[in-house]
Amino acid sequence: MRSKRDVGAGERLLTMRGLRIDGFTDDRWLPIVKGVDLHLDRGEVLGLIGESGAGKSTIGIAAMGYARPGCRISGGEIDFDGIQILGAAPAELRAVRGARIAYVAQSAAASFNPAHRLIDQYAETPVQHGILSYPEAAANAKDIYRRLDLPNPDQIGFRYPHQVSGGQLQRAMVAMAMSCKPDLIVFDEPTTALDVTTQIEVLAAIKDIVRQFNTAAIYITHDLAVVAQLADRIMVLRHGLTVEEGGARAMLAAPKEEYTRKLLAVRTFTKAAADESESATVLEVDNVWARYGGTDAGVNVLEEVSLKVGRKTTVAIVGESGSGKSTLARAITGLLPPFEGRVLFNGRELPASCRRRNKNLLRHLQMIYQMPDVALNPRQKIRDVIGRPLSFYFGMHGAERAARVRELLEMIELSDDFKDRYPPELSGGQKQRVCIARALAARPELIICDEVTSALDQLVAEEILKLLHRLQEELGITYLFITHDLATVKAIADEIVVMLQGRIVEHGKKEEVLTPPHHEYTDLLLSSVPEMDPDWLDNLLQKRRAA
Repeated sequence: MRSKRDVGAGERLLTMRGLRIDGFTDDRWLPIVKGVDLHLDRGEVLGLIGESGAGKSTIGIAAMGYARPGCRISGGEIDFDGIQILGAAPAELRAVRGARIAYVAQSAAASFNPAHRLIDQYAETPVQHGILSYPEAAANAKDIYRRLDLPNPDQIGFRYPHQVSGGQLQRAMVAMAMSCKPDLIVFDEPTTALDVTTQIEVLAAIKDIVRQFNTAAIYITHDLAVVAQLADRIMVLRHGLTVEEGGARAMLAAPKEEYTRKLLAVRTFTKAAADESESATVLEVDNVWARYGGTDAGVNVLEEVSLKVGRKTTVAIVGESGSGKSTLARAITGLLPPFEGRVLFNGRELPASCRRRNKNLLRHLQMIYQMPDVALNPRQKIRDVIGRPLSFYFGMHGAERAARVRELLEMIELSDDFKDRYPPELSGGQKQRVCIARALAARPELIICDEVTSALDQLVAEEILKLLHRLQEELGITYLFITHDLATVKAIADEIVVMLQGRIVEHGKKEEVLTPPHHEYTDLLLSSVPEMDPDWLDNLLQKRRAA
């Protein structure tokens, strides 16, 4: 292994030439990365952007000589500081991975070991590589935690992953990646699942750590406003090919290719205001209180929550992580029975627990979840995923069920041949469409959409929003839309409910809530939405520090 050299920015660190990666599907190997060239200098940040399936993450992990299960690196060269990664011996790769090239995943919660403390997981890599002793690594962890502005940096490392917030855990993962002070970090969508205020904290932490240690980075994202805050250069990918590459400022100001201009121009859809003549109340939440840990113990997570949702309208629930958005959905659906207050559906009080609701009540209120990968059984064909509620609620079988599955696939704009595929064979957007079809199979009046576009790239998210709107127009469905993405709120909402620490702090029509003056917390959320300006993050942090 070559030792890390203390040199300044500008020296070539990583070069990929003609990189080709294949994926195995339908009993054959098909190209998914088709001869990509990439270079990265020491201390430079390269942003990789593009739609789902463009090859961004596949290229990022290839820098370490990895290929995902079902994939293979079939051609090209990868030169990391003089090391030929594709021809390197296993021992040489082990010496590079973690020590000189680190990886930060999209979901810190899924990546940490829940059975070990943060500081032990931080120390593991430098100790195994013989870079630091455990006491040295533990002391170093506290210093990095302090640099990343984690609370109580001398003690937070002794907590387990579930004992810190999502934003804190994501920063702890950045710290863990920095434990060996690597030359290169691959950031794979590290802020996608975070609310806007937490995202600012993590972006600021990433930017500071890259600057302080002169670390090169590949930053993979579908959020152009986010990559604008960090990248020196941007590479646009589509279908495994490079569409355009150049300096971040120049590309954001004047993209050369039509596809890049299309990416920059997404989220043009905005639904028309709902017809108030049709807005008879479908759902009413009346003074609901809920807590985890039973009625006599635990901490309140909802307090005095009241709202009404009109028929054929879309009400957006927004707020930071921990504000109570998803907990409110659990209370409405009976998954977390309130200990005080009522939930009424079409004027009829619902039993507090879902166990006490009959099939008819259950089918009228459906949910679509954030992560279709988790929500869909990978061992069931799509026809069985969509067909199960048809059998459960309506007793459909055989030809009748098959015909209805075809209708639902057509409704979500997927062809009939999708019925014989398994979820892993679908893209992220296609899987989310299947989740929508499964909810529609019950013929519900109200659908709760829990962060349904947050894990999707902007082009696919735009398609999903248009699909949901079309279905609302055709079927008269009402949506309760839980999200931290305020661009989504502006696109699809009729009304907005702003939640903070389990309470509603603002509620009104979209135009009223988004027009100044705002509640101070609403103003914080709105001011935290990244803009397509490379100086936006630095200016915002400077303004907040001055205040």
